[in-house]
Amino acid sequence: MGLRRGEVRVDVAVINGELSGYEIKSPSDTLDRLPRQQAVYSRILDRAWLVTTAEQAALAAATVPPWWGVMTITGSQRNGAVLAVARPSERNPAPEPIAIAELLWRDEALSLLAARAADHGARSKPRRYLWARLADTYELADLQIAVRSTLKKRSGWLPA
Repeated sequence: MGLRRGEVRVDVAVINGELSGYEIKSPSDTLDRLPRQQAVYSRILDRAWLVTTAEQAALAAATVPPWWGVMTITGSQRNGAVLAVARPSERNPAPEPIAIAELLWRDEALSLLAARAADHGARSKPRRYLWARLADTYELADLQIAVRSTLKKRSGWLPA
């Protein structure tokens, strides 16, 4: 799932009562992109998880915020992989409304504005205007609920 207009992609996103994202780093991955991913994930996700080896988890501990959860993988494909929670996740303390609104396609944003009678004069405006108006129109918790609900109903997702 792309975040910030495709700037980064979440390896696994789970959308239910919360929007959770899982960043998976294999033993052959580097952690070079993790600071950028962390910055973007932290603007949008309700919960974030890093899933990696114990060695990389130790290196990444300084990069990811304390509210991020960390899971370690041990074992192998042949013998079976085992996931263990090294650090539980907590709820994101500072999601950004505009970044959350940016998850929506144009027609979805207009629909949410229309639901609050806030679409007047917005139909010809660029997406960034719609996202800003959503952030101004909805309280954060209501925006999160509306965006999650919209994403769960979305059809036409592109395959990863």
